[in-house]
Amino acid sequence: MAKDCTYCGTTVTIPDNGALIIRAHSELSRRGVPADEGVHIIPYQNRENLQDILADLLSKGVKEEEWIHLSSGSMAQTFPITIEHLFARLCQPELESLIHQGDFEAHLQPILNMKDSSIFGYEALLRTKGRQVNPGELFDYAARSGLQSMLDQKARRAAVQAKAEHLQPGQHIFINFLPSTIYVPEFCLKHTFQIVEEFSIDPADLVFEVVETENITDVRHLKGILDTYKSSGMRVALDDVGAGYSTIEMLSLLQPDIVKIDRSYINGCAGDPIKQQFLFEVLQRADKLGIDVLAEGIETVEEWNWLQSQGVGYGQGFYIDKPRPVPSKELILP
Repeated sequence: MAKDCTYCGTTVTIPDNGALIIRAHSELSRRGVPADEGVHIIPYQNRENLQDILADLLSKGVKEEEWIHLSSGSMAQTFPITIEHLFARLCQPELESLIHQGDFEAHLQPILNMKDSSIFGYEALLRTKGRQVNPGELFDYAARSGLQSMLDQKARRAAVQAKAEHLQPGQHIFINFLPSTIYVPEFCLKHTFQIVEEFSIDPADLVFEVVETENITDVRHLKGILDTYKSSGMRVALDDVGAGYSTIEMLSLLQPDIVKIDRSYINGCAGDPIKQQFLFEVLQRADKLGIDVLAEGIETVEEWNWLQSQGVGYGQGFYIDKPRPVPSKELILP
């Protein structure tokens, strides 16, 4: 199990004053900090003082990925954190507080069945209540501060809650997830399955999709995550096929239920032979594997009509509707 599983999704408050505990380093020895059995104990008076200490350590060559412990005074009660994660939390405490408090909601963007324009489901997109923070900025901060697992869990909860409050049985909810926050699928996904039970959601209505910003390096691990979702009666989607790691070959390796074609191939596809050739290849491979195809980022009637004529199963984009906290009661396509 990953070394930070202990604090996955757990709110940890940085003591206003206490001590930083770190293994002995030659850099620290030059500072004249006394070490007890190979451990340096550096007291701090407040958060600003702690931030200065970390900056000083980094300037002396201590690596930012180094694990340290923080204590509020009792050495029996400490918690581990990397210098990088701690420094990020100290520099932007307002974002740390926002993630800890979890004041989020999901905005829902419709996904239509392109055969008859009926609603297949909605993608849940995380938004903050009250203070507006760009989702990209929030997830970037979560990665730098070690709060990805917590934010990912709260995003899943907001999505499932939105499904329970706003969608009908049989309407699917697409939920983004970060594979890097799931170390041991059978253990880490228990939180998700508990949320599904809490809100009495049919697992068959849930579609978990690999978040588009994730850089996948361990295909076997991702396959294990997808298989765990599928064995629990949920569907899985591979996002952004055609961009980054999501190549056509991944369809055979991962066997998702749905593939979402990257919006760069949808934009202007009605008049672009090169994009059309790529889309033909995706459709042919998906058809052989029994995988449904979803085109995201549809913005014009020309794109909609062309994709519909080629047999693309599902569509999503501003041409249909933008994300909303409460779905529109009626969608009217021109």
